[in-house]
Amino acid sequence: MKVMGIHHDSVVDGEGLRTVIFFAGCPHHCFGCHNPESWNLKNGKEMSVQEIMDEVLSNPLTDITFSGGEPFCQAKEVKELARELKKLNKNIWMYTGYTIEQLKSSEDKHVGELLEYCDVLVDGPFIIEKRDITLPFRGSSNQRIIKLK
Repeated sequence: MKVMGIHHDSVVDGEGLRTVIFFAGCPHHCFGCHNPESWNLKNGKEMSVQEIMDEVLSNPLTDITFSGGEPFCQAKEVKELARELKKLNKNIWMYTGYTIEQLKSSEDKHVGELLEYCDVLVDGPFIIEKRDITLPFRGSSNQRIIKLK
């Protein structure tokens, strides 16, 4: 997987204390994106599931957030990581520029399988005209927090 970075102890990327994995690659290119260097898949560092697990487990008391970039750009690989994290009973939040409707209608089976491991989905592109810093856990009012589990 191509990973931009892993940050521990976040309190702004989902409920509770979280380890956030920022994946590389994003087709959305939202104007005003807070992480535009993540758009290019080549900007990420290649990491295996085990390397990411080792980093995540170095801080075992946190739950997990997948962000980006766009985690669904690497759905096949990211679902393997999600599967291993769920074996450890980790709660997984996922940020995506896609809507849940787009994800559910995807013809890529890995997208649906990755979605199955997600507890909470924050969906929709960031829209700068709808930016609202008072909203918890999202950047613009069009984005939804959807509890899947």
